Amino acid sequence: MMVSLDGYFEGPDHEIDWHNVDPEFNEFAITQLKEVDLILFGRKTYELMANYWPTEDAKKDDPSVARLMNEMPKIVFSKTLKSVNWENTRLVNEDAINIVSKLKEQAGKEIGIFGSSDLSVSLLEAGLLDELRIMANPVVLGRGKPLLQGIKTRIKLSLTKEKKFCSGNVLLYYNLVK
Repeated sequence: MMVSLDGYFEGPDHEIDWHNVDPEFNEFAITQLKEVDLILFGRKTYELMANYWPTEDAKKDDPSVARLMNEMPKIVFSKTLKSVNWENTRLVNEDAINIVSKLKEQAGKEIGIFGSSDLSVSLLEAGLLDELRIMANPVVLGRGKPLLQGIKTRIKLSLTKEKKFCSGNVLLYYNLVK
């Protein structure tokens, strides 16, 4: 998840145009995508991603990332969507906590969640996220949606690794302290 220095996950109109995306970031994105077998999305993030990655612009601007995003198996959790049309995507209208608990018991690589702050909050509170990757972007938005808005309980994390990018982004890896 990318966050502004003043703690926002997205701007006041749900915009993410402030994300630093450059060749170094794309290289990181490709590496990260290759580490996972499945991507989980909430409805809002799914709609943003599904409206971009299958397009000709995405395939032209970010061909490697677009190919991986389009080919990767995906699950979108939504109680309001009736169907999904992004290739390799399954719609789940059931409780995410039960589904993710079952998915974690299966063999395979990692399961990734890109964006999807609301989904992440519910999985984090249920103890189902093993690692948080927070990328701090050197921008101040002034307003927007706070990262992990809605957390009701204190959750202790331990910093395990960090990566600095030429853009000024800093990626922080946190594990849950159980």
